[in-house]
Amino acid sequence: MSVFTGAGVAIITPFKENGDVDYEKFAENIELQIAGGTDAILVCGTTGEASTLSHEEHLDVVGFCVKQVAGRLPVIAGTGSNCTATAVYLSQEAEKLGADAVLVVSPYYNKATQQGLYEHFKMIADSIKIPVILYNIPGRTGVNIQPKTIVRLCKDVENIVGVKDATGDLSQTAHLLALADGCVDVYSGNDDQIVPMLALGGKGVLSVLSNVAPRQTHEICAKYFEGDVEGSRRMQLEAIPLIDALFCEVNPIPVKKAMNLLGNKGGTVRRPLTEMEPEHAKVLEEEMKKYGLI
Repeated sequence: MSVFTGAGVAIITPFKENGDVDYEKFAENIELQIAGGTDAILVCGTTGEASTLSHEEHLDVVGFCVKQVAGRLPVIAGTGSNCTATAVYLSQEAEKLGADAVLVVSPYYNKATQQGLYEHFKMIADSIKIPVILYNIPGRTGVNIQPKTIVRLCKDVENIVGVKDATGDLSQTAHLLALADGCVDVYSGNDDQIVPMLALGGKGVLSVLSNVAPRQTHEICAKYFEGDVEGSRRMQLEAIPLIDALFCEVNPIPVKKAMNLLGNKGGTVRRPLTEMEPEHAKVLEEEMKKYGLI
């Protein structure tokens, strides 16, 4: 059974000016997502700036999200690391905190072999009982989980159920789904490829766009699954200029700026990220206006 179908938000972690997690804003953002029809919440992913959270902060944020959501939709905790033992620890703790599933990124910098990736993910999955979604984003990690490796993991390990595919390579995704024969749930990791991924047999998206447009992102998926492919396609294309603006600088710099444009809901970013360049911020604001968000 799939962890979710539709549009899951890769939710931001709002910070105060002093750098602390702003739990009041975080609670507000979670409620906005639920009210907007979001189908799942991914907490402490790339967009949540997990790489600059201490382990204690990381788990506090996961636990807070689980309590705030209170079972109203699935909570997926980002628990990946380039150290297998650390990923095991974070995954076990997330399970104890009540996360419904974990998202585990491929180990970055180490550049493991395909066998190394297989063993890494298997060790993590074997240490917990909740579902595991792999996260393939070679542009950030420097390593590509090959389709054969993903299918092997989903067939060999009961609780490895799918992959967030942020390769941007639809040909590779097609090969993956052809090999999978239904054993791999594929979620788009790119907001500009939601409909193409659904057309290939994907289950939905883990989305940055959903932070600012939860209802629209949900509807892109919902319309497709209801059979309104043309409506889904149209909504996907209408969102492209805004999506481009949300990725004109490294994620999550633009989406945090966008959340602040919606009413100071993003807070600051942690170094080494910096605030959005003024010329890019102007374009983002213009696209948000055109899209009807502000």
